[in-house]
Amino acid sequence: MVETRALRYFLAVADTLHFGRAAERLHVTQPPVSRQIAALERSLGVSLLERDSRHVRLTPAGVRFREDAQAIVLSLEQARQTARQIDAGEQGALDIGFMMHAAHSSVPALAKRFMAAYPRIHLRLREVLPLALIDSVRSGSLDAGIGFEPRATRDMEVMPLLEESLCVALPADHRLAQHPSIAIEALDGEPLITAPAEVVPTLREAIEACFRAAGLRPQIRLEVQLQQSIVSLVASGLGIALVPNSLSRMGVPGVAFVHLEGAPLLRQVLFWRSANRNPAMPRLLDCVERCVAR
Repeated sequence: MVETRALRYFLAVADTLHFGRAAERLHVTQPPVSRQIAALERSLGVSLLERDSRHVRLTPAGVRFREDAQAIVLSLEQARQTARQIDAGEQGALDIGFMMHAAHSSVPALAKRFMAAYPRIHLRLREVLPLALIDSVRSGSLDAGIGFEPRATRDMEVMPLLEESLCVALPADHRLAQHPSIAIEALDGEPLITAPAEVVPTLREAIEACFRAAGLRPQIRLEVQLQQSIVSLVASGLGIALVPNSLSRMGVPGVAFVHLEGAPLLRQVLFWRSANRNPAMPRLLDCVERCVAR
């Protein structure tokens, strides 16, 4: 087996064509250099150098081996640097899942800032349904998730990103569409389009609590998993919806987004598994802290 040290010793001799100067470059005495070259030639079964009392020359095999040895040593050095950078969290990959509404609020700014600060870390983003998002983070298939705050568990860590209120999504021709704000009482009896409780428990609980506080019961007409689908159905005139305010940035034709008086605040967070050992995670957390501070 050829050792890395033997390659480095050979390259020093090949560069200087002198055993003494090669030894000086390597900060060793000359005998170890001679022994390493001799052992390398025995291992390869070829002569790499022609020697006489005054000169050292590369053989044709030595000329080609020099090129290959340089590539090997460079590749090993790059591998060493990469391993160190990954261990230090300066290089690698992060897989982040997010709920759809986060694409219109926290995700763009956070992703842009992270990629600018850590260009050697490959940030992979994926939109995921809420419960699947939590399961994927818990199983380790995702490093972290961005969405509504999950129920507290021992195996999950949470960092707040932002708070946003609910607003009312109405068909553009709805009688309330031109109002600057709407009280929840004005929505009594309106057909509601919302996500199932098992899909988005935090959002569903906030919506039901909003009606309950006014002594009302929501009249749910349709249950749809994706917020984007909910807004599209509102545009078709099939009902109204209470959605995170960030969705108003979608600019969906046929939909008016109106402020809801006394709307509850929903906290959007970054969450990750406590046992996550990805060295790039501290970089992400530092970036989140700086984004939130801004």
